[in-house]
Amino acid sequence: MRMLCIGDVVSVGGCRYLARTLPALRRERDIDFVLCNGENSAEGNGITPASANSLLDCGVDIITTGNHAFRRREIYNFYDECKQLVRPANYPERTTPGCGFAIYDMLRYRIGVINIMGTSYMEPLGDPFDCLDRMLEKVSECSVIAVDFHAESTAEKRAMGFYADGRVSVLAGTHTHVQTADECVLPNGTGYITDLGMTGVIDSVLGVKKDLAIKKFHEHLPVKFETAEGKCRMSGCLFDIDEKSGKTRSAERINI
Repeated sequence: MRMLCIGDVVSVGGCRYLARTLPALRRERDIDFVLCNGENSAEGNGITPASANSLLDCGVDIITTGNHAFRRREIYNFYDECKQLVRPANYPERTTPGCGFAIYDMLRYRIGVINIMGTSYMEPLGDPFDCLDRMLEKVSECSVIAVDFHAESTAEKRAMGFYADGRVSVLAGTHTHVQTADECVLPNGTGYITDLGMTGVIDSVLGVKKDLAIKKFHEHLPVKFETAEGKCRMSGCLFDIDEKSGKTRSAERINI
């Protein structure tokens, strides 16, 4: 089976570009399953029911999130209502809306999706490595397992890749909005990339108007960020997976 993992979709522009691009790509590349990080898909920041539905409507099967998962309060109930929307599993279970994993039935086999957030230079959540061990028990019935590891540190992502190697089909990093060039199949059969990149405006700083980003870094004073406008790019990685063994055969970076 062929799984496409798409990097952080940014704002309305990213959602609209995905809607124009993804349906044809699914047909042309014979893609069976699409995983997409949507934590920045709402205008301004975060994710809303409307932006989540726009991703699902254009062909995304499961949406993952990250540190902006709960930026918008209107999404809280939607996490419990929509089983295709996943939040990082290492948030506190007792007090956090939603679930940190999802199981998608492909009839002949099942796909388990796990969302975990890193802790280096980010929020001090539960240990992501222990969290992976717990979540793997939740999706043990699935022959194909994909992990979105939403993390800042490339070293933490790389370490998690090797920790998960052979136990999951795919481990794809998100969060930095900058695609890395290290897509590969790890020694024990896990498809890996440190960061999928971003789906949004090319002429921007991580989706933000570049002059505002420059002002923030240059003057060190508070700046209200605004979403950039212009031509967009969709970034991600296409993994070819043996659904019987759960091992990945190949990994290919995608930029459209």
